[in-house]
Amino acid sequence: MPGAVFLDGDTVELRTIEREDAAFLTGLLDDPRVRRDIGSYAPLNEVQEREWIDSLGESEGVRLLVAVDGDPVGTVGLDDPNDVWGTTELGYMIDPDHWGNGYATDAVSLACRYAFAERRLDKVYACVYETNPASQRVLEKVGFVEEGRLREEAFVEGERVDLHRYGLLADEWFDD
Repeated sequence: MPGAVFLDGDTVELRTIEREDAAFLTGLLDDPRVRRDIGSYAPLNEVQEREWIDSLGESEGVRLLVAVDGDPVGTVGLDDPNDVWGTTELGYMIDPDHWGNGYATDAVSLACRYAFAERRLDKVYACVYETNPASQRVLEKVGFVEEGRLREEAFVEGERVDLHRYGLLADEWFDD
C-alpha cells in the first residue's frame, strides 16, 4: 500500500514512497518502454530499489509516488534545489499501462505547484529526449517552454539523440 497522501490533484494523488513500493518501482524502471525514455541502461532489483527508498530522507529533493485511487501508477520528483539560483529539476515516469490518461500532466502540475507555492522556488526545469514527444507534450500542457536543445547529447538504444530542455518560471505559473 502506498504511503500517505502528500498532494491531491484532479486525477492523481502524490503519496510518500515506502519500502513496500520497491516491487512496483523496480518493475517500472526495468520496463523497456520506460527505461528508454529516462536513460536507464542497467537492470535494477528490489534490494537496490529498497536501498534507494531508504536514502530518500538524505536530500532536500522530493520523490513521490503517483497513485490513482490508492494504486501506484508512477513517480514524480524534484531534485535537490539550487538554493542560490532558486531552481530545481523535475523528473517523472508513468507506467505504460496508464499512459494517455492525463496522470503525468496532473502529477507534473502538482509538483510545480508545490515547488512554487510551498518551496518558493523561482524555476522548475526538465530535460526530455527528442524520442519522447509525449513527455514534451506533458510539459507544454503544464506551461513549460522549450529553452534549448543539446544536440546529440544522449545515447539511447544505440543512437545519439538530442536532449530538449524545458523551463517554467514561478511568475508564469502564478499568471495562469
